[in-house]
Amino acid sequence: MSNKLETLRDDLSKLTVLEMAELKKILEDHWGVEAAAAPAAVIAAPAAGGDAAAAEEATDFEITLQEYPADKKIAVIKVVREITGLGLKEAKELVESAPKPIKDSAPKAEAEEIKKKLEDTGAKVTLKGV
Repeated sequence: MSNKLETLRDDLSKLTVLEMAELKKILEDHWGVEAAAAPAAVIAAPAAGGDAAAAEEATDFEITLQEYPADKKIAVIKVVREITGLGLKEAKELVESAPKPIKDSAPKAEAEEIKKKLEDTGAKVTLKGV
């Protein structure tokens, strides 16, 4: 590191938090930019390449009812009641408001079982890792 940069680092280390905030504003105005904090995911990202899609596989899933055939509505409502424990009116409203999450979080095996039950009634369901 050059002597100039070391001096700058030392000078910046002596600033108070209020002075740093003021310096940030001065630099933003001078350069016509806006400083933004980096998201935690960017900071924690591995430095040596690596595919973000190869990250750990989700263990819990959100189950969303996308749509259902009109002639199978009652069957879908019955399955939704079984899954959620909702009353008839609440389950009917949930089904009629599709696309709508049926369950916010379920382990993979349970989510797959719920998906199969709903698809057996003709409903379209998606699973999203959470």
